[in-house]
Amino acid sequence: MAFAPSSTTSGIHLPEDARDLVKILVAGPFGVGKTTLIDSVSEIRPLHTEERLSEASAPVDDLAGVREKATTTVAIDFGRISLNGGIVLYLFGTPGQERFRSLWDDIAYGALGALVLVDSRRIDASFDVLGLVEESGLPYAVAFNTFPDSPGHYTEEQLRAALDLEPGTPMVTCDARDTNSSVDALLALVQHLIDRHPPETR
Repeated sequence: MAFAPSSTTSGIHLPEDARDLVKILVAGPFGVGKTTLIDSVSEIRPLHTEERLSEASAPVDDLAGVREKATTTVAIDFGRISLNGGIVLYLFGTPGQERFRSLWDDIAYGALGALVLVDSRRIDASFDVLGLVEESGLPYAVAFNTFPDSPGHYTEEQLRAALDLEPGTPMVTCDARDTNSSVDALLALVQHLIDRHPPETR
């Protein structure tokens, strides 16, 4: 089943055909692009809880591979996107550092699935987040966010093996800065959720 972003939404109001309101987590390690993805797709002004990185955070926030990063999410990012068919996704971006793990259960409560962003330059940084998602029992899709220096020589089989993904777990590539690319990644997750739990005929 194909979806496309709804063009009926104006401002903060839900479209008239809004029928299924779905909470989705956008998860991933520190600096992988969660805030950027939510910014790129949200039809409302996104909510951010970002703070500037400081010298005090240097011992706990590993900047390897993300040296240009100056801020970090300390609670949640929030955005909303309406899709054709009456589906509205409420997007909750989660902090990527271990020190915010205590927030996970509260943020994940009521979510139907998760889009896990991965940086192919530092795949091992995603293991802890994937572990949290799997422990929660949430269905998820994996999106490799592309960066200018992302390696391009990995095959899909190699990437799946590196993350130890189940065969049925959707895996896509996206550019979190690009609206269409980010929407496609979210649609891969939505289709996965529908395939697992087909909607009842109404």
